[in-house]
Amino acid sequence: MDLYEIRGKLDVITEEALSGEERDKANEEVNRELNRVSVRAGRDTLGMSTFQRFSVDTNESLSFDPCEDEPQSPAGAEDGRDNVFEEQQFENEIIMTRNKLEEKVVEMENFAGHLEEIFLTVEENFGRQEQHLEQHYNDVLLTLSQRYDERAAGLEKEKKAKLEALYNQLLGCGQNLDASKELIETAQDIYRSQDKRLFLKAVMPTIKRIEEFANEETDLTLSTPLGFNTPLADLSDVKTMMDSINVVPAPSAPVINPQMPNSATQTSLRVCWSLFSDDTVEYYELYYRPVLEDTPADSTCGPDVSKVKVKETHCTVTDLVPNAQYELWVTATNTTGISPASEKALYMTVPSPPVIKQRECTSCPEAALIRWESGNTNPVDSYTVELREMGADGGQCGITESIVAVPTCQCLIQLQTGRRYLISVRAVNIGGLSERSEAFTVSTTGTFFHLQEDTAHPCLSISEDGFTMFYGDEELPLSAMAFDDNTFARCVAVLGDLIPVKGRHYWEVEADDGTEFRIGVAYEDTQRNSYLGANNTSWCMRHILTPTRHKYEFLHNGWSPDLRITVNPVRIGVALDYDRGTLSFFNVDLEQHLHTFHSHFQHYVSPCFALDNPGALTVHNGIEAPEYTLA
Repeated sequence: MDLYEIRGKLDVITEEALSGEERDKANEEVNRELNRVSVRAGRDTLGMSTFQRFSVDTNESLSFDPCEDEPQSPAGAEDGRDNVFEEQQFENEIIMTRNKLEEKVVEMENFAGHLEEIFLTVEENFGRQEQHLEQHYNDVLLTLSQRYDERAAGLEKEKKAKLEALYNQLLGCGQNLDASKELIETAQDIYRSQDKRLFLKAVMPTIKRIEEFANEETDLTLSTPLGFNTPLADLSDVKTMMDSINVVPAPSAPVINPQMPNSATQTSLRVCWSLFSDDTVEYYELYYRPVLEDTPADSTCGPDVSKVKVKETHCTVTDLVPNAQYELWVTATNTTGISPASEKALYMTVPSPPVIKQRECTSCPEAALIRWESGNTNPVDSYTVELREMGADGGQCGITESIVAVPTCQCLIQLQTGRRYLISVRAVNIGGLSERSEAFTVSTTGTFFHLQEDTAHPCLSISEDGFTMFYGDEELPLSAMAFDDNTFARCVAVLGDLIPVKGRHYWEVEADDGTEFRIGVAYEDTQRNSYLGANNTSWCMRHILTPTRHKYEFLHNGWSPDLRITVNPVRIGVALDYDRGTLSFFNVDLEQHLHTFHSHFQHYVSPCFALDNPGALTVHNGIEAPEYTLA
């Protein structure tokens, strides 16, 4: 049965699980509830239903939302809640059963896929073996044909030599017969001669010739044997070839594939390789070891090599280190021997989750700036920022949104005003996505920032939560103060986190009556050896204690308007509006406007705070701007 048919049947089984007594009971309860709805709808003079909506979904319980214009009876509401609870419980059980069945289907699909891979491997090996046997068969026939041709050619040569030797011997015999015949005829002619003088003259040479001929030895044996030389044919190579039919050749070196995207986890790698020949392989051995930066490539004292033995052309290596490079190579083995090793390939595991630097994150009603640490020794390709909106009850709602391909360890995210979000970060490399970082909660009710401790004057101490600054009574000698290019050297001041978002920002500052302070905004590159408000890169409100009263100045570039504040503000509101080009100060307790700077800020500014005498100052942020600050 096809796996898709199985999934379809499981869906049918899930729906049929509602049949029988339980389904009748559920339908009966739904009908009762609908009847109750109809009765109440009839009593409604406006002809409107007393229920705004109801939903029946596979993953959502049957629910009714009452309108606000007509209260429900307590008894009916309680019965409805009981029925809805029972139906929800019943549907939850069905959903759990369906989920289990779907998990079983996924397991069956994975198992079927594994069987299919094994089937393909067996079929591939069988095809290679068949080609191997056919090749051996053709080689044996070719060898035997060559042996036959060689043997036939040898016999033909030997036959020719024997016939030539016999022919020459036959010619010699003919010549001897001709010579004998000639002597006999000569002797007969001399014997019949009547001339005695001629007879005596010719008989002696003739007798001499006959004696010479008679003394000659005539070889009457055959010059060549009649039989043919038939040596045993050397078919050892054929025998070797016949024996090698059952012996496959050693495989050639496999080719390991480059790493595919999303082929790893934090502790595992999926590795694939292939063969470009018709080799028969019984199993493969995959070797791997971590790549250490301080280990030379030709070093013999590198990390230990691990090995995995598999039968398929892929393998998942486990128990690895996150965000680490591994060197891998593979060999193939059959009954004849082991192949050469493949070329080495580099694979990477998925990175570890980043760590959000909460003290360096800022937010405002329209956006949030999130900063984090990679948490990995090896560089990553990019980061993915995920955000999920939170409901009023603190639970998650809505769909997870993602910002992908973030190249650096910070991201400015545009958000909706008056919402709460859970933000997490993932690191990405060729292996895939890391796990989510620990979620960070962002509220867009108001502007939120921390004090930047790295900009603080050495005499200042910053609280652990990053919202309070302290100036102690004990004066430190200059030799004990550690200054750098980013710390304030003259003014005992500190900057807040930069808020790189246009629009409106609001925060409040609280200080004791006996504390002299400066609060306002300044460019990030404001002079560190100058007082806040004494230059053209900072705007601040200054509190000065005099013997007779509290004096307040609103300083920019060393100049302040002549203002007198009669009521000493304990909690001061600061409103920054980039669009209007204003920086305003308010007495929060009295909802009283104190002063407004007008300036077209050419760059983003940072909140700034300073203490001119020992004391403490606390920043309150992340709060919504009051109505009186918007005028």
